[in-house]
Amino acid sequence: MRKAIRYAVGLGLAGVAAIALTRATGQQKPAPSANPDSQYRLGPDSLPQEGVPKGEIRGPFTLPCQVYPGTQHTYWVYVPAQYDPAVPVALMVYQDGQAFKDEKGDMRAQNVMDNLIYRREIPVMIGVFINPGRKPDQPEPTPRDWGDRATNRPTEYNSLDDKYARVVTEELMPALAKDYAISKDPEMHGIGGSSSGAIAAFTVAWERPDHFRKVLSNVGSFVNLRGGHVYPEKVLAAEKKPIRVFLCDGRNDNRGLRNDKYDETRDWFHQNVRLMKALTQKGYDVNYSWGMNNHGQKFGGAILPEMMRWLWRDGPVSTDPNDKVERGFRQPAAAKK
Repeated sequence: MRKAIRYAVGLGLAGVAAIALTRATGQQKPAPSANPDSQYRLGPDSLPQEGVPKGEIRGPFTLPCQVYPGTQHTYWVYVPAQYDPAVPVALMVYQDGQAFKDEKGDMRAQNVMDNLIYRREIPVMIGVFINPGRKPDQPEPTPRDWGDRATNRPTEYNSLDDKYARVVTEELMPALAKDYAISKDPEMHGIGGSSSGAIAAFTVAWERPDHFRKVLSNVGSFVNLRGGHVYPEKVLAAEKKPIRVFLCDGRNDNRGLRNDKYDETRDWFHQNVRLMKALTQKGYDVNYSWGMNNHGQKFGGAILPEMMRWLWRDGPVSTDPNDKVERGFRQPAAAKK
């Protein structure tokens, strides 16, 4: 018994000594790492606000596709309360539309447009939420499954050709023009997306700057899925194009580490920074924000209002102090009559 007591006391003293040594040397047990997305939350600009007129989301509509035979695209159209068919308006097209319009999701782009249009921080615009193409017997993408394994998403979004640009400019745009008064000025056309949808948006503007000149990119897949990592070199080698780009990514995005091997061509954050530097060097109108986020829409959703304000900052404005319309919130079109 005495030996057991002496043994226990010895252990206790050893433990105390170990604690004292740890404190003396400044060593601390590493704290559990926090979720990199834990600090990102939607602000008031992304939520419905009292007194702000709500736009209408129409659809879903089906767009038959000739560029990729046998497929079709589902899309929805956001029509702001201030839309007047007699006045051509701006256009914003979101890839992976189901995710950008999800009322419980991270983006909630329709709320952002409601609030910023009402306060004259962006122009009156039609919004389009378009899903990747799929065959009629394939499931529609959802917030849980964006369709990488069951739709044409990888081919359309990640390929560095003009085929998806043709879907948007030659198939979607004419369909929209039948029902809505959209400005023909490419400066009034924006396009955006997340992940593969972001590189798809960039490719549309890159291939068709005569149609789209504003690009919103969240955690863009400018990586070697289908050669997207070469965009910095393409930017530097080509003549400067009249496009404006906002890049958003995070330090904890997919970082190209697999089985203790690093592949920089599959490092999302590294490749986004490379593209930013190439665009800057070439003299593009580029903005960017680097967060702590994982691959997803938490950070992008938190700053979506900021990105939209910056992309659309040069909308028409009146400086006449007697212009009561300019100095008031935008009212629904019907209220003007």
